[in-house]
Amino acid sequence: MRRLAPTVAGLLVAALALVGCGPGDSDSHDASGSPGSSAATATPTGPVPTLTPIQLPPDPPPSGKLLADLRQSSRDAALGRMEVWIANDTRRDVTPTRIRYVDGRFRTPLPGERLRLDPSRSERGFPLHLPARPACGAAGDAVRPRVLVTYAGRTVSLPVSDDNDIVQRYVDSRCLELAVDRVATLTFDDAVPSDGPGRGSTGTLTLVARPSGVPGHRLTVDTVGGTPLFSAAGQTRWAPGTTVASDGDAARIELPVQPARCDDHVFMEAAGATAFLVSLHLDGKPGQLVIRMSPAGASNAIGFARSSCGLD
Repeated sequence: MRRLAPTVAGLLVAALALVGCGPGDSDSHDASGSPGSSAATATPTGPVPTLTPIQLPPDPPPSGKLLADLRQSSRDAALGRMEVWIANDTRRDVTPTRIRYVDGRFRTPLPGERLRLDPSRSERGFPLHLPARPACGAAGDAVRPRVLVTYAGRTVSLPVSDDNDIVQRYVDSRCLELAVDRVATLTFDDAVPSDGPGRGSTGTLTLVARPSGVPGHRLTVDTVGGTPLFSAAGQTRWAPGTTVASDGDAARIELPVQPARCDDHVFMEAAGATAFLVSLHLDGKPGQLVIRMSPAGASNAIGFARSSCGLD
C-alpha cells in the first residue's frame, strides 16, 4: 500500500491543477483579479478525474482442513488451564461434540470444554484444564500430541502445534513443585501487614516454608521476583537465601513490599499481580517456581497496594 501514496498524491495535484485552469488562463491575463479579468471567469473545461478503488485479490479457497494449536493467556495460566484453538478452514460450519487432547506427558486425555459452533473460515478456542499430576519423567514424544475432534458423527485426529512450549513448561514447573513439596511446602501467608495506612506505606509479604519431615533433603530459597503490581521495597528483588531442611523447622521469610505502579491499568490487569517467581535450589539443583497467593491473601495484598497508592 505504501507504493500507492505517490500516485494518489499526483492525481490529486493534477485534479487541482485542472480545476484552476480554464481557456482564459495564460501568462498574459490580468493578475489583479478584477471582475473583468479572465482569472475571475475561468471555469474547468473537462471532467475532474476520480480515483478508482483498488480491488483486493480474492481469498484463496479453503484448504478443507481443521488446524489446531495451543495457546495460553495470563488469565488461563492463573486458572490452571490452556486452550486448544481449532481453525475451521473448510466450507462448512463445524460443531464439535467432543474434543480430547492426547499427550504422553499427561496420564489421561484432557477433555475440551465450552464446545460450540466453529463457523467456516473461522477459529474458536476450547479450554483444557491442566492436571495436577502430569507424567513426570515421560518423554514429550512418547505419544505425539494430537487433538481428537468429534463432529457430525465422525472423529478426526489433528496434529497440534505448541510454538510457545506451553505443555513442556507446565510439566517442568509442576513436576518441580511436586518434588519441592516432598521436601517442604511453600505458601504465602494470607496476612499482609503494613507500617501504616495511606499513601507511601510499606507492607510485608510472608513466604512460609513448612518441611515435610522426611529426612535427607535441603531446599534453599534464593530469590523472589516482583510482579507488575508488587516490588521489593528499596531493591529490585528479594534475595532471602534461606535454607530449610526437610526434617527441620519451618521458616517464615518476610518480604518488605511496595506497589510497583499505581495506575488504573495495573489494577485492572491483576491476574498475575500475586504470582511470584521463586528461584531456588533443591538438593543443590537449581529451579524456578511460580508461587501464587490464595484468593484471601491476594485480596489483602491488593487492598494494601490500593491504600499505599492513595486510592482508598
